[in-house]
Amino acid sequence: MTTDRTPAEPGKPTDETSSGPRSPEEGKRNATPAREPGEGSAGRPAQRSGDGPGEGAGDGPEDGGESAEAAEAPQPSTGRQRLVNGLWPPRLTRAQLIVALLLFGLGLGLAIQVRSTNESSVLRGARQEDLVRILDELDNRTERLHEEKQRLEKQQTELENSSDQAEEARKQTAQKERQLAVLAGTVAAQGPGITMKIDASGSAVESDMLLDAVQELRAAGAEAIQIGKVRVIASTYFSDVGGAVEIDGRKVTQPYVIKVIGKPEDLEPALNIPGGVVQSLEKEQATVSIERSEKIVVDALRSAKRPDYARSSSR
Repeated sequence: MTTDRTPAEPGKPTDETSSGPRSPEEGKRNATPAREPGEGSAGRPAQRSGDGPGEGAGDGPEDGGESAEAAEAPQPSTGRQRLVNGLWPPRLTRAQLIVALLLFGLGLGLAIQVRSTNESSVLRGARQEDLVRILDELDNRTERLHEEKQRLEKQQTELENSSDQAEEARKQTAQKERQLAVLAGTVAAQGPGITMKIDASGSAVESDMLLDAVQELRAAGAEAIQIGKVRVIASTYFSDVGGAVEIDGRKVTQPYVIKVIGKPEDLEPALNIPGGVVQSLEKEQATVSIERSEKIVVDALRSAKRPDYARSSSR
């Protein structure tokens, strides 16, 4: 005796409700066709375990929690993670690497050029009054050169127009000799000028700084210079020996006193220009004072030496 039963759903075991043996016809009618490997019920391909909840071996209700914990869904990546993944590790081609190196070299060169320009340009940060003083100094030098030119042209005119050119030549020669004697330091000289005092006690004032001062004074029109007891001439040299300064082999003690004959209005501004001698000495913790005077006496003398090889070419 058989009872009515609903067809079993695919993938689920059928529940047997009959208690008695089945007839052969009923067994044939209820028998399911043999499935080939890889096919599920109703001729569909068999799903692998884990393809869906409740299907396949081990997908019963008792295995659902374990499979859910084992196969967790990947978390979506954030924008920061995507950015890091895109930038690292870097993917550079050879052409991109060459371009990057060229741009780096160009930027480095521009930075060095800008820095050197700023350091070498002393006047870039100067005040307006300092710039006006520098312009005045340049105008004064131009004026002195123009006066020298006029003086030489006047001498030439006197020689050409003098009735006694020989006497005029001797007069100019004697005047030139006196001027050269002052420049050579063989005679004493006096005239208006300045006295510069450098107190370098406990500071690092070296010979090159004194040489810079002498060169600046010469450019400003100094005609006679004396440092301490040493007369400064064209062949004068400066050196550092044992922490002291020597001029022409003679030691000069501190404070350094420099006597200069020339136009005071030109000499003092030349030393006080921005980035000039005075500022350089003050950076070395030296004290500098400049005093103008209408009478400066330069009495240190140099012996006139006859040159060994040079001879006058004039006849």
